[in-house]
This record gives sequence, C-alpha cells and structure tokens, in this order.
Amino acid sequence: MKDTALESSNRASLNEWIGLAVLSLPALLVSIDLSVMILALPHISLSIGADSTEQLWIMDIYGFMLSGFLITMGSLGDRIGRRKLLMFGAAAFGSASVLAAYSSTSGMLIAARALLGIAGATVSPSSLALISNMFRDHKQRSLAIGIWFMCSMGGMALGPIVGGMMLEHFSWGSIFLLGVPVMALLLLTASHLLPEYRDPAPGHLDMTSVMLSMCTILPTIYGLKEIAKQGLQILPLITIAAGVVFGMLFVRRQQRLDSPLMDLRLFANPAFSTALGGLFGITLTGASMLFIAQHLQFVEGLSPLAAAMCMLPGVVASMAGMLLSPIIARRVRPSLLIGAGLAVSATGCILLSQVGAGSGLSTLIVGYIFFNVGVAPFASLSSDIIIGSAPPAKAGSAASLLQTSGEFAFALGIAVLGSIGTYVYRTQIADFIPRDVTPLIAGASRESLAGAVSAAKVLPEPIGSTLLHGAQIAFIDGMHAVVAISGGLMIAIAILTVIKLRHIPPIGQKTPGEM
Repeated sequence: MKDTALESSNRASLNEWIGLAVLSLPALLVSIDLSVMILALPHISLSIGADSTEQLWIMDIYGFMLSGFLITMGSLGDRIGRRKLLMFGAAAFGSASVLAAYSSTSGMLIAARALLGIAGATVSPSSLALISNMFRDHKQRSLAIGIWFMCSMGGMALGPIVGGMMLEHFSWGSIFLLGVPVMALLLLTASHLLPEYRDPAPGHLDMTSVMLSMCTILPTIYGLKEIAKQGLQILPLITIAAGVVFGMLFVRRQQRLDSPLMDLRLFANPAFSTALGGLFGITLTGASMLFIAQHLQFVEGLSPLAAAMCMLPGVVASMAGMLLSPIIARRVRPSLLIGAGLAVSATGCILLSQVGAGSGLSTLIVGYIFFNVGVAPFASLSSDIIIGSAPPAKAGSAASLLQTSGEFAFALGIAVLGSIGTYVYRTQIADFIPRDVTPLIAGASRESLAGAVSAAKVLPEPIGSTLLHGAQIAFIDGMHAVVAISGGLMIAIAILTVIKLRHIPPIGQKTPGEM
C-alpha cells in the first residue's frame, strides 16, 4: 500500500506535461538552428555579400559557441537555479534571433549567431535537468525525456526542410524569427509551469575551470571540423593537440576542487559511463547522413529540398522510435531493446551498402529508415539512464555532459568517417579523370563529388559524362566504406550494452532485493 501511495504521489499532473511541451519547443528550435543554414546560406551570402571565409563562420560559429558553453551553463544552472538560467537564455535567444534576422553585414550576422549559440547552451542542460525534477515517477520521466529527445534530435533533420519551406515564401531573415514566439511563450509560462531547482550547497563557480573547459572544447571542435573540410593539415592538428592539453589540465583541476565545474565522480557509476560512452559511439555514425544527402543530390540529381524530403521518412521513424522506446522498455529490459535496435540499424547499413548509381531511391530510403529507427532506443533510453544516474543536484551537469559528448562525437565522426570516405573517393576517381583536362578541372574533380559534377558540366561529351559516372562510382564506394564501418560500430556497441547494462530492469520495475 505504501509503495502504491508513493508512486501515486510521484506521478506528474497535467501541469507538468504542459510544462514539458514548453520545454520541448525551445529544444526543437535550438537543434533546428544547427542545420537550417544548409539551404539558407547561399541566399544570405548573396544578400549581404559574405565571402567564403565569412560563410564558414556564419555556418559554424553557432555550433562552436553552443558546444563550448554547455558544460559551463549546465553547472551554472545547478548553482543559480535552472529555471532562472533558462529564462535568461530564452530572452537572450529571442533578442539574438531578431538581431540575426535583420543583420545587414556578415560581421553582424556572425556576432548574432555567436550569441544564439551561447543562449542555446542554456536550453538543453536546463531543460533536461528540470524534467528530472518535474517527473519523479520513473515511467513518466523516461517517456518525458524520450519526448524531449525526439524534439531535440528531430530538429536537426527538420532544419533543412523548414529552411527550404520558409525560403520559398519569405526572405532569409524569417528562419531566425521562428525563435521569437517560441522563446516568448517560454518566458510567459515558465514561472507558472516550471519548478525552480538549484543545488542547495553549490560552492562557488570556478572561473579557471570555465576557461579551461572552453579552451578544451573550442579548439578541438574547430580542428575536427577543419580536418573534415580540408583533410589533415598542420593548423587543425595543432589546435586539437592544444585542446587535449587543456583538457588534461581541466580534468586535473576538477579532481582537486571541492565544487568542480564537472563532477568526474559521475563516471564511477557503470550505467552512466556505459550509456554516455555508447551514445558517443552511436553519434559518430551520424556522418553517414551527410553521405546520404550528397548521394541524393549529386548521384540521384535531386534538389536540396527534394533530398531532404526523401530523408524525412527516416526522420519520422526515428522520432516515433524515441517516443515508443520508453513505453516498450516497461516490459523489456533496456539493454535488450537497445541491442535489438542496434541490430536493426546494422541491417540498415547493409541495405545502404547495396545502394548504387542505378539502384533507385527505394533501397536507400528503406535503409535510412532502418538506420534511424534502430538507434532510437539507445538515444532515448540512454538519456534517461544518464540523467537518472546522477544525483538531483548534479542533473544539470549530467545533461551538459550528454549534450557536449554529442557535439564532440558528431564532429569527430565527420572528421574520421568523412576522411575515410573522401580517401576512398580520391583513390578511385584518379582512374576516371581525363589526362588532357586542365589542372583546375582535375583538382576540382579530385576534391569532391560536387567538384566533379561542376567540372563535368564544362567538359565536352563524352568526356564529361565519363568523368561524372566515374565520380559517382567513386563516391558510392566511399559511402559504402562509411556505412560498413558504422554497421560494425553498431554491432560492437550493441554487444557492450547488452553486457554492461543487463542489470537494469524494465522501466518501473525494481531490481532484485530492492524494497
């Protein structure tokens, strides 16, 4: 009777579920802002006259600032109050959105995107930490985190689609104004719907740790992105090495502090470290998405918006999987559900490895659906494990680690898997470049599939068609290598998860011996 009464008292009311909706919309928006620039950048460049270097900073500065400030903002929310920080971030995000929408110069837009990234860094850790406070019942909390994560992950995939639709009818500034009403809604309702929570004994915020964390994250993310774009070069390697050195100093300082910015004791929990490490590995495979998008555009010849629509079924499948996984995990052990899901993803990789220049769209779309729906249980359930494993006072720090790990993993995946795919492409394309073309055309063809497509357009027939066909074959070989590695990684993580997390019972059930 006592257990039943306790569970009843822990169950969330309608007020908490409405609060979850208020928290999920900003998470959706922040992730949309990561990818919405893919289609908007050419329009912006023409409007404000951004050169190639400025275009890169317009695209990347948001992600740099977001990843750089996540750990700081997660710890700051634990100290000053998660709702307070979230409201401050919402006001800053809305203001920066207006500034970005009406930017008249490249410098102004870069500054606005930087402010958007810093403000966005308050949303994810504060939202996840507040969800852990609002939903005390384990079943409800896991479902709430699944809903939030569905919005957060879905936003990145929806970004190009939303951007394409907005650009069809409005100016490029409209993509930023989407954030204003969402953040206004959060500000108007937060004090009524969201509880306040802070660490009762937080200690002071160590500014040296803040600086060391940013000196670790920003150079490392920058170096990985540059390697993904331009290959191995001295400067990116130096910045990564500098990030590693600062990271070692950061870890040593956290071990000595009584109130660290990042509590390394969280990693002593096997469930926490396994879930975080496994999610890091799964996020690495996100680089496959970029190869699939390029295949749709440069092999199948689709427009960016049409390519995004072909990828939409996979996105919907992923979002549905994240929503349903916590419900299924009430009857099935999370480790078994995650392992089965990753086996489905590996099957998707096998299907994607069968995609060829003349195979059509069906194999690719079905393979991408399998790839996405299979990782959904891990994305949803591991987030619940990570947040649930942390003490309530450290929920913000745990959430920031979750998000920062994702940023690192995605950048590393693009750098490593992207480099492997590019290496295969450049090795294969050498046999198809005509000997009598100019060095400029040969270099462009060797650089990327997009360069080969452009080069083929200016060459006479049948030389142009031969080059294009060879480039497409070389690119597909590179894509096959990437999805094969991704599939192998899925299987390895599935085995690790089934072994390491087998002690976790179905959601809502107690472990043996627990009263």
